[in-house]
Amino acid sequence: LRLKQQYFFVSASLQSILKKHYKKYRTYTNLPEKVAIHINDTHPALCVPELMRLLIDEHDFGWDEAWDIVTACVNYTNHTVMSEALETWPQGLIQSQLPRVWEIICEINRRWCDELRARFGDDVRVGRNLIIADGCVHMANLCLAACKTINGVSALHGEILRRDLFRDVCALNPSRFTYVT
Repeated sequence: LRLKQQYFFVSASLQSILKKHYKKYRTYTNLPEKVAIHINDTHPALCVPELMRLLIDEHDFGWDEAWDIVTACVNYTNHTVMSEALETWPQGLIQSQLPRVWEIICEINRRWCDELRARFGDDVRVGRNLIIADGCVHMANLCLAACKTINGVSALHGEILRRDLFRDVCALNPSRFTYVT
């Protein structure tokens, strides 16, 4: 039920954003210039694959163009460094309840793994940052793969994210990591 609720609210919000945006601008290509979508912790992280789905399936964008839009307008704030508090979903649940979203998450994961392997050349660091691992979908890693900025809630929290929890991805592009209270 919680997965369905999260998906419903994410999808409804994104559809409203896209509808209002198109009504005003008659295009989606300028979405990142006009809209900032903020994921407050990992609960609304389904907006990443859902925005991809809407752009690709409903508005005829290609993967790369849709991905460029998503990664330019979606941002993420992390509120916890405790791994047990970082949201994960059983792979089978997403597969059965959200099959198209599952397909998109799989493709994001595949491309993310390719990028990490190319950058790290190291399976240990790739493994720590997988979106799909151990039968679960790791929502924080989905946010790391897709979001323009990754925010900590304080200077200390931001440093912990940079140094510990997200150290591998931070090393790739430290300017993506911020802290705004």
